[in-house]
Amino acid sequence: MHSIIVVPMHSACPDDHLRLEPGDALPFGRVAPSHSPHSPHSPHSPHSPHLTIAHEGVSRTAGEITAAGAYWRLSNLSSAQTYVVENPEGAGEHIKVAPGRLDAPVPFEFARVVLPAGSDLLSFDVWAPRHDFLDRPGPRDGAPTTCAFPLDRGKRYFQVLVALCAGRLRGEPHAPLPTAEELVERLRPLWPSVSRASVAWNIDYLAVKLRLKPAPDSTPGGGPRLNGKKERLVSLALRFDLVREDDLILLHGNRSVVR
Repeated sequence: MHSIIVVPMHSACPDDHLRLEPGDALPFGRVAPSHSPHSPHSPHSPHSPHLTIAHEGVSRTAGEITAAGAYWRLSNLSSAQTYVVENPEGAGEHIKVAPGRLDAPVPFEFARVVLPAGSDLLSFDVWAPRHDFLDRPGPRDGAPTTCAFPLDRGKRYFQVLVALCAGRLRGEPHAPLPTAEELVERLRPLWPSVSRASVAWNIDYLAVKLRLKPAPDSTPGGGPRLNGKKERLVSLALRFDLVREDDLILLHGNRSVVR
């Protein structure tokens, strides 16, 4: 699994996502640098990834993201602007990265990097879907085991997965999958701000976490593609017991889910 996935602003499809392995660095700014910001004397390959943010209020070399296993670090290479990294699922939870700060660790599984740019606030998302777990107690002799299906039952995406599987978890193996509108209505009592867009975002994120490959017959633009993704998510979740009947309680007033 890729360690870190960067979702550019206004990204329309997974092909736009930038995927980083542990140790990879992704510079971002108004123009692509000719060298790595951290190593000014080392040539920067023209084929290296770069997140271009074409706005006159963004520094030419604004910052750099470095993948570090199950989390990532942010370097603020601007001389004057503080960057804010928000947890979109938190209740205002965020960290500040001061100008010139290098390698600030970011602890959020989902994060939104917010950049002041003139009179605008620009942002892009960073996902950290990889979870590592110790597979036995005691000292470790080697690298930790990567979880096959790294799901956090305290996150909204898990609520969405339970809502997708609810009919079949209730003993109806051929129950049709809920539409986007039905998912919104099912989740609204627990998640008042839920929308079709936020449900689709969580379904996309689940597909990343569960490493679903694009369907061979997927089509751009919505309907069939989203429905096919939902069907594959539900099939995988039920086959490997990623959701169980007991999880249906999450749809009935359990308020411990992260907001």
